[in-house]
Amino acid sequence: MKRFDLRHLKSEFYDKMGELIETQLESGEVGIFLFEKGEHENVAKSANYVKERGHTLMNSLQFNRVDWTIVVKKA
Repeated sequence: MKRFDLRHLKSEFYDKMGELIETQLESGEVGIFLFEKGEHENVAKSANYVKERGHTLMNSLQFNRVDWTIVVKKA
């Protein structure tokens, strides 16, 4: 399990998250991604982004007032 902090990217974190899933996680490994929620649409977009690539979204929850966490298992 690896943890990645993408908050510094604001709402431009999707490409980096995809890159990290592909390059830093082994098949079947779990990654925790922390990002700035911004507009709530970032949460839905991140879930869709993960699912469209065939990975499993294991959890999605608000970390604090500003940040969101998703847990992804690489296919």
